[in-house]
Amino acid sequence: MHYNIIGRFPRLLFTVMTAVGAGLVAAGSAQAQAKTASAPLPSTKKVYVKPSDADLKKKLSPLQYNVTQHEATETPFRNLYWDNHEPGIYVDIVSGEPLFSSLDKYDSGTGWPSFTKPLVAENIKTKTDRMLGFSRTEVRSAHADSHLGHVFDDGPRPTGLRYCMNSASMRFIPADQLEAQGYGEYAALFKAKAAK
Repeated sequence: MHYNIIGRFPRLLFTVMTAVGAGLVAAGSAQAQAKTASAPLPSTKKVYVKPSDADLKKKLSPLQYNVTQHEATETPFRNLYWDNHEPGIYVDIVSGEPLFSSLDKYDSGTGWPSFTKPLVAENIKTKTDRMLGFSRTEVRSAHADSHLGHVFDDGPRPTGLRYCMNSASMRFIPADQLEAQGYGEYAALFKAKAAK
């Protein structure tokens, strides 16, 4: 029996190359799908930005501007939120970043709104303040760098902290308006509290 290998070689080579090519295409497609599956999705996290100084002077009242930009302090017992008992959250008046929740607010007797902890720890930063000749811990917003107030270690349990804030640094958003104002992710906190 005589086989014509040379005559069959091109057809054999074509079959092998087709199979290899199909394998490479399938592997490439699988790699592309794997890359697509592992590629990070676009972030839905809000970005909080500090407006220009000129815009802040237009947007804020003189008191809000002096408190947030020049570390002024408002008068105790004569400010907007010291005695506010409505459910909701407090956001930075400058950038809108969420700062505190009414669920962590308590009456400290100081005449300023006081909280046991931040709502979003990443939106708060602290630094040492020696403006009065002794050390205090100043609280600022992380994104807009607004002066908010000070934190002290004479608060109630469980944290033992008192975040003593200026109303002028914050804007209050009632719980029933969280969705409408773009803070819907916090609405569940108040629904859970209402269900108890």
